[in-house]
Amino acid sequence: MTNASKSAALNGEIESGPTARRRQLGFRLLALRKGSGLSAEEAGRRAGMSKATVSRYEQAKGNVRWNQVKQLGEVYGASPEETAELIDLAQNSKVTDGWWVPYAGKLSDPMRVLLPLENEAKSIWHLSNGVVPGLLQTRRYAAAIKATPGNTLTAEEVTEYLDMRMQRQQILSRVTPPTYHCVLDESVLRRNVGGPEVMVEQLDLLLDRRAEPTITIQVLPFNSGAYSATLTSFIVYGGPDPSLDVIFIENAVGSLFLEEEGSRAAYERARAFLSEEALDPDSSAELIAEARKRHLQDQK
Repeated sequence: MTNASKSAALNGEIESGPTARRRQLGFRLLALRKGSGLSAEEAGRRAGMSKATVSRYEQAKGNVRWNQVKQLGEVYGASPEETAELIDLAQNSKVTDGWWVPYAGKLSDPMRVLLPLENEAKSIWHLSNGVVPGLLQTRRYAAAIKATPGNTLTAEEVTEYLDMRMQRQQILSRVTPPTYHCVLDESVLRRNVGGPEVMVEQLDLLLDRRAEPTITIQVLPFNSGAYSATLTSFIVYGGPDPSLDVIFIENAVGSLFLEEEGSRAAYERARAFLSEEALDPDSSAELIAEARKRHLQDQK
């Protein structure tokens, strides 16, 4: 984080959504507490709240009560100006108008975190080594992905899931969309998901969307070898400042959200390396078209 961006973050100058504001607030409260030399338990005692509440605010988990933030600012000896900024962050840190809010009761805990991050991201970088990324899937392709036994959904739940998937994709069609960069393993293009007709439709969509100025699609070809950085798919949600970037990793038993500086640096190196190793966008489009042709032949 540069000195200029640190200054902007501390003065509330970064344009951001509710989730990013809550995280900025958490960073600032943690810095103030450490500067005061207080433990979370002692800070909570002096401010009239539990240690758990102090830690929850610092970790940007859940909703925030501005009056408690005011109390913490006073305990930490923050200036009236800084306390006012903290209160403003707290008062504007609740998501109330996200499209997913009506679904909140049906969402898993990871999805309740992921959707606001995705909605507010300034950039999204995705490595996918299994399937086409959700933001670029056709409805039929998404429907054809086989569920793991034990995670099977009812027909009604599948329809709702697909509706949500299509709704999520609308962020790429906004007047000011996030920049979207994905790197696909070649196996994503070759794998027969839903049959040749579904695959042809899906690859057509990739070829159409790559022409958009904010979307970049690259392919890691089979002949480039294997990479330790591709053992697990991951997504980097870029915040209004690099210090607010979040790495999302999903596996069969849960999800990880990585925000530590060391993790951000490691994944920044990984995505820079993979972007360099992958085919350039035009050559990637040629490989996508070749894979489409192969699926088309299988369709006949």
